[in-house]
Amino acid sequence: MSQHFIFAFILMLVGTIQAFSLNTAHNEFRERTLSTSREERRLAGKSGFTSIQLSGSNDNNLDKGFNLLGSSLIPQGLVVGTAKEGWKFAWKRMMAELAPQDKTGNYQRPTYGFTNMIGTSLFPDADNRYHLYIGNPCPWCHRALLAVKILGLTDSQITLTRLEDNPVKASRGGWVFAADQPDPIYKCRDLRELYDRLSGGSYEGRCTAPLLVDKKQRKIVSNESSDIVRTLNRAMLGSKHSDKRIDLFPSDLESIIEETNEWVYMYLNNGVYRCGFATSQNAYNNASKDVLTGLERCDNLLSKNRYLCGNAFTEADLRLLPTILRFDGAYAPLFKAGGVHVRVRNYPHLHKWLQRCWYEVVGVSESIDIPDACASYYRSLFPLNPGGIIPTEVSVSDIVD
Repeated sequence: MSQHFIFAFILMLVGTIQAFSLNTAHNEFRERTLSTSREERRLAGKSGFTSIQLSGSNDNNLDKGFNLLGSSLIPQGLVVGTAKEGWKFAWKRMMAELAPQDKTGNYQRPTYGFTNMIGTSLFPDADNRYHLYIGNPCPWCHRALLAVKILGLTDSQITLTRLEDNPVKASRGGWVFAADQPDPIYKCRDLRELYDRLSGGSYEGRCTAPLLVDKKQRKIVSNESSDIVRTLNRAMLGSKHSDKRIDLFPSDLESIIEETNEWVYMYLNNGVYRCGFATSQNAYNNASKDVLTGLERCDNLLSKNRYLCGNAFTEADLRLLPTILRFDGAYAPLFKAGGVHVRVRNYPHLHKWLQRCWYEVVGVSESIDIPDACASYYRSLFPLNPGGIIPTEVSVSDIVD
């Protein structure tokens, strides 16, 4: 910790103590003033005079904090400077807890510990064997749910539990089990407890969703969304009619899908988070530039094609969709991704693609509660929204139409 921060912390502590003393004195003075005013009004009434209170002159009911800025006891520059540095120091520590940073303030997304696939000797391809844990606000969970919906997978093939996003109730991470969606395997209270049970002990990693679990063996298959999407596309899960469902990763488009996935992730999927979780101006500037590059690249590509890799909806579109659906409601205004003024409709071909996906691709419109997903960012990411004020709710028409 630098001497500057130590000094700022000490100043804040001293300032707080002084503030409490000043506030106490201020309250005592105000009470004496009020008592005097009441007595003067009483005497004025007896003598026939009327006291007139000018509008706005009585601020006794206003909350002015500790009234440090209205006092001459502490220089304003010291108050403001100390508050800024103290708040910034605490904010950076909380951001590092929420989102690991490198030394230059760039967000570094953690890797995932479980990356198995269905269809191996360890996890055979079978119906009613696998369970998927997902949460509505999370774009990575949204990927997995989109795969289930678009592929038309039924409850007899794979079962689902929708998690509740509540970092206050969760013992680690943010996911807990709601009363109407209990854990079907171990009846756990939250996702951390489930990770512990499925791992056979005390799990030390990040307790993330989506989480794909083998119910029969009670083992984790994967907690990496891209692998879950790919394995659900390949697995039959008891179905005998693979020719009747969409193929998200057709063999003739594999190379272009992989290439598209790479830059969509770098510029947009992860780019918006690099904006929101940046703790230095330079880190934010670079990330925001990447987001704008990604949006423009998508728009140019979609001016020629119906979808990212041609005329058919593929895995590349599926992976872009959760980011774009959350962009106007959370990533631009809260994460400042590309600047708070940027909206998807500024990119006409991208916006038409979004409408096409929403209204023409079966399952997409059933895959997300948009108002809840966007509001969750403001509720849960308190280092980015410490006041907890949630903006006026966005609707589907605000985002899509």
